[in-house]
Amino acid sequence: MKRPKLHFNDPNQNMLPLLLQPYPFRLRAGDVIRTGGRLGLVVRVTECAAVVMANRPAREFKTRFDKPVRFTPPPVTFRISSQSEVEILNPSRK
Repeated sequence: MKRPKLHFNDPNQNMLPLLLQPYPFRLRAGDVIRTGGRLGLVVRVTECAAVVMANRPAREFKTRFDKPVRFTPPPVTFRISSQSEVEILNPSRK
């Protein structure tokens, strides 16, 4: 959708329709989404992609000496379309 050019020196131009246009992307930074059965936080949204950060599950295993070890890997970031049809659980709409 192309927006019309603004002519600031034209007193007859009405700015109200330009202010009421919807946000161009479906996702916004700060949204909590569910994708692939996991929760993710939208970190950044651009024209072509939304960057999502999701926690990875904790890993548990036993060492050679039968000592249990558990650690949580760092979060993973991935990109999806900014127009993705994903479930938004906590919309950050203002």
